[in-house]
Amino acid sequence: MMIIAIALAAAAQQPKPEETEQWTPVPPIVTPGPVTSPAPPSDAVVLLGSGTDLKEWASMDGKAAAWTLNRDGSVTVKKGTGNIQTRRSFTNYQLHLEWRVPVGIKGEGQGRGNSGLFLASTGAGDSGYELQIVDSFNNKTYVNGQAASIYKQSPPLANAMRAPGQWQTYDVIWHAPVFNADGSVKSQARVTAFHNGVLVQDDYHVTGETAYIGKPQYEAHGPSPIKLQDHGDPSQPISFRNIWVRELP
Repeated sequence: MMIIAIALAAAAQQPKPEETEQWTPVPPIVTPGPVTSPAPPSDAVVLLGSGTDLKEWASMDGKAAAWTLNRDGSVTVKKGTGNIQTRRSFTNYQLHLEWRVPVGIKGEGQGRGNSGLFLASTGAGDSGYELQIVDSFNNKTYVNGQAASIYKQSPPLANAMRAPGQWQTYDVIWHAPVFNADGSVKSQARVTAFHNGVLVQDDYHVTGETAYIGKPQYEAHGPSPIKLQDHGDPSQPISFRNIWVRELP
């Protein structure tokens, strides 16, 4: 009986994902302006444009990205094939990305249109720093897990989500963390982000890599790829287009 009691007590002390969910205050809903799709500036690296291939992207094993390339140059998540990330690595940058939840999307909460933009991919799976992608149009979930949140860290300042079927835009300024020679943090990563032209993250100082369970922590790393998530929720897959990046000092 004593062994059973000890095992039950240990299980009760294990961290749960719900412990890092924040449900209030709920960000105000802001209706964004008309859809715009800016062309990349002259010094940008075009990661996904109107081309006919995914040469800038790879599966996590380094092989060719297995997502579905559409005739219009957009790409749709091919569920079950895993995340994809850029073949190039970056440090500080300005990023533009567009994504779309399909019309008639099913599911609720985190199970509807879920994906993620990892601003720096630091390893296999979902390692890195995630700006959340999920359908937050009339879809309740924890606020530090809704669209444009720094997942499980910072809720967005507003919910600027357009309805399914419309293209969403993210414009992001990313400053990577800086580490001392011993691996300790010299300066935290910083994120400023706009969702459909609405400021949603204002120079947020990231407290560590994204953690689904427990607290974020840093582990020293250098320049990193940008990653898009194949989340695995049961809803219909989302699509991406017009992704470009400008490297910053």
